[in-house]
Amino acid sequence: MLKKVLIANRGEIALRILRACKELGIKTVAVHSTADRELKHVKLADEAICIGPASSTDSYLNIPAIIAAAEISDADAVHPGYGFMAERADFAEQLEKSGFVFIGPTADLIRLMGDKVSAIEAMIKAGVPTVPGSNGPVPSDPARCKEIALRIGYPVIIKAASGGGGRGMRVVHKEEDLLTSIEVTQTEAAAAFGDGTVYMEKFLTNPRHVEVQVIADGQGNAIHLGDRDCSLQRRHQKVIEEAPAPGIDESARQEVFDACVKACIDLNYRGAGTFEFLYEDGRYYFIEMNTRVQVEHPVSEMVTGVDIIKEQLLVASGMPLSIKQEDVVIRGHAFECRINAEDPNTFMPSPGKITQFHPPGGLGVRWDSHIYTGYTVPPFYDSMIGKLITFAPTRAEALLRMSSALDELVVNGIKTNVNLHKDLVEDVEFAKGGVNIHYLEHKLSDSKKN
Repeated sequence: MLKKVLIANRGEIALRILRACKELGIKTVAVHSTADRELKHVKLADEAICIGPASSTDSYLNIPAIIAAAEISDADAVHPGYGFMAERADFAEQLEKSGFVFIGPTADLIRLMGDKVSAIEAMIKAGVPTVPGSNGPVPSDPARCKEIALRIGYPVIIKAASGGGGRGMRVVHKEEDLLTSIEVTQTEAAAAFGDGTVYMEKFLTNPRHVEVQVIADGQGNAIHLGDRDCSLQRRHQKVIEEAPAPGIDESARQEVFDACVKACIDLNYRGAGTFEFLYEDGRYYFIEMNTRVQVEHPVSEMVTGVDIIKEQLLVASGMPLSIKQEDVVIRGHAFECRINAEDPNTFMPSPGKITQFHPPGGLGVRWDSHIYTGYTVPPFYDSMIGKLITFAPTRAEALLRMSSALDELVVNGIKTNVNLHKDLVEDVEFAKGGVNIHYLEHKLSDSKKN
């Protein structure tokens, strides 16, 4: 078992990791910027080390500073959480070379999955269903590009191989716009990601975003923890997630589960990961694999009873998975609302001091957050201040429980998006289940017109 873990992150995920470490008897080291001295996990950790000023570039993204902190604290391993260094292959590589365990997959696998072209190629090989596309970088020959687009069928979408978070994408509806769109996307990708490689895919008009949670030990064992629906999104950022995904064809679902597990075994994957799909007309289309724990991992934990962070720590310690697929049983339904410090109308961040805070409670209510009364939300990082999760035997009950929990949640002194969530959980179409990824954007657009 690992003896001491350095948590290379901040906020709610850092606290989540700390709690899992405590339950396994693992000592913790919290690294933080000068702006984060008052974070809850920093106060609770066995050791705390400041690694730089407020700017994430000079602190949470500063590889030498993090490695130095691991060295002086005599840590065994580093948990990157999500964001920041979680999918930086060079970080994982440098840690391993310095003698520390990176709690995640190997650097080579992070690189493989971080490049959308190589990821798609690996999925095709493993039998995971993919979106019809160029199956590699778009060729330099204009005529060949047009042939591929015709084979796929318009509309198509041009995507940056190294893109993410909704950036580096351009939809093309007709042939006369194709070549210009490819050139512009290549230029933008080179500027934003340092890699101008782009690929082409069929643009699905009304898909849902469905993802599969997996855990593997790198020793030939892999399992899935069911799926999640993350279709309620704004500007490609998830707002509400739920598990399991409602209204999915069971035979198609099981085929995808089996394919994802097989892919993990074929790749000799180690750690937690998520296969993300677009789902339309009963079919799955792979879009990417995230080689880390996801923000929305709690909903999968609630319906399976499996502690994903603990499994990450056990696997990183060199142990095989503690559970087998037959041990995983999906029970009930769970929702997660991402609570952000932001203006509910403009969505602009709203940093500042929390003057009053009261978390919701009761049966089937979980609150993952680092905030407390008197805590000052800094302006330097992501605006998410907490995740409200509810669980119940049925989807309808879990949704009603979420509505009640949102009513109980009090965060004063700053603006939050709580009212947006209250509106969404009472939305008639969302209550039915199965809205597509464009639903929230259209709803917000319609509300502005009215």
